[in-house]
Amino acid sequence: MKNCLIVDDEPLALDIIESYVNGNEQLCLIKKCNTAFEAFEVLHHIEIDLLFLDIKMPGLNGIDFIKSLKNPPAVIFTTAFSEYAAASYDLEAVDYLLKPITLERFNKSLDKFFKLQPVAVNEEKDYTYFKVSGKLVKVEHVNILYAQSIKDYLMLYTSSGNLIVHMTMKYLNELLPEHQFMRVHRSYLVNQSHINSIGKNQIQINEVEIPIGEHYKEILLRKKAKL
Repeated sequence: MKNCLIVDDEPLALDIIESYVNGNEQLCLIKKCNTAFEAFEVLHHIEIDLLFLDIKMPGLNGIDFIKSLKNPPAVIFTTAFSEYAAASYDLEAVDYLLKPITLERFNKSLDKFFKLQPVAVNEEKDYTYFKVSGKLVKVEHVNILYAQSIKDYLMLYTSSGNLIVHMTMKYLNELLPEHQFMRVHRSYLVNQSHINSIGKNQIQINEVEIPIGEHYKEILLRKKAKL
């Protein structure tokens, strides 16, 4: 998940880009800023991967703001003025979006951004950050008991409490280590180390019985022998 920052002095533009960001499960919006100076403060305290940056703003424009940063994050310019496009290319911007920005055009910019990201090789962490109520929450994998899909959300059950996450089960399954977590039902994913028992049609984790989907039974039979 990539941390991003929106910088724009127009409230409507902030709200539109925020809605686009919140609709993408690979992005986490850290903050909306009205000026470059406000964004500068955020960058000094939190690691930001991507800036959605307006150009004409009071005090310090977006072009000069990026030039002032020693190690700027990736930037997608969002502006109503086309005359700064050449300058944005000199700054190696990911993209240059002209307002009004459609969701389709926004998503094309994100495709460019993610293609530019380095591919992690043999990198496996023992924790994952989840976006919960607009904030990043660090969850150790060992503390995750199981996850349940509920409509457009996931309920993540952990040893320290439950978290509601806007994420698909498919994406969660790809996100977590394969050797530690597995799907047992279209609506359930479990941490194998927390399984107490496996029955014919259900798994027990603590006192909770989790159904086994027909598609997953054969895989579970192999796992059963290892418990």
